[in-house]
Amino acid sequence: MPTGDTFNSGGVRLAYDDLVPEDDGSAAPIVLVHGFASSRRENWRDRDWDDTLLEAGRRVIALDCRGHGESEKPHDPAAYETDIMAADVVRLLDHLGIDRADFLGYSMGGRIGTEALYRHPARFNAGVLAGIGAATLEPSDAGDRIADGLLADDPDDVTDPVGKRFRVFAETTDNDLEALAACARTRTAPADWDEIAQVEHPVSIVAGEHDDITGDPEPLADGFPNSEVVVVDDADHLTTVPDERFTEAVLTFLEREGL
Repeated sequence: MPTGDTFNSGGVRLAYDDLVPEDDGSAAPIVLVHGFASSRRENWRDRDWDDTLLEAGRRVIALDCRGHGESEKPHDPAAYETDIMAADVVRLLDHLGIDRADFLGYSMGGRIGTEALYRHPARFNAGVLAGIGAATLEPSDAGDRIADGLLADDPDDVTDPVGKRFRVFAETTDNDLEALAACARTRTAPADWDEIAQVEHPVSIVAGEHDDITGDPEPLADGFPNSEVVVVDDADHLTTVPDERFTEAVLTFLEREGL
C-alpha cells in the first residue's frame, strides 16, 4: 500500500514522508536520503530512524529516490545523473516551503548529499554523509558490474561478487531491476575534489569499520574544510544503518553543531 505523499520533480513523480513532532510545527527539518536498491521505509523507518529523530525534536523528511520505493522508475540512465538526484532533494524542500534543512544520507544517499552540499549550499545547514568514503572520489566500473548482475536472466549465473551482492539485495523487495540497472550505470561518477573543498558546512563522514564498498572515509573527510570521521567498529555496509552507534553519532553531531 502506498504511504506518504508525492510531488513532481522535473517530470518524475517522487514519494516522500513529512513527519512533524506532535505540537511542534517549528521543529528543525532534516532530510533523509536512502541507499541504492533501498527505500525510505527500508533504510530509515523500519530501522527506527524516523521515531528516533522525531523524539529528538526534529521534523523528518524522507523521500524515495527516483527508481526506488514508491517513486516513479525511469529506465533511461540519463535520468539518474547525480546532479539531477541532488536537485530532487532541493525540489522537495521547495515543495514543502523549507528554506534550509540538515542532510542525512547513506551510501547512494551520501553521494547525493555530497553533490547537494556543493551545488546547493544555501539550502543546507550541515550534512551527515554515511556509507561513503574514498571510493566516492575515484572512477569505478562498479556501476556496470552491478547493472550486469541486476539484468542477468538467471541470478545463479552472476559470478561477479559485486553484481551478485546487489542482485541478491535488490531481490529482497519488489524492485524494478531495469530501473536500478539504469541508476547503477550512472551513479558511480566521482565527486569533484575542487567542489568539495568549497563546502563550508559542518560535515560528518560515517562508515563501518569493515565496509569494503566505501573505501577509507579519511581521504573524503580531508577534502571537506569542516569535517569529522566516525568509524562504526565491527560494522560493514549493511550493518551500519541499524547500529545504535551510528544513531548516537548523528544525534551527537547535530547537537554539537547546534542544529
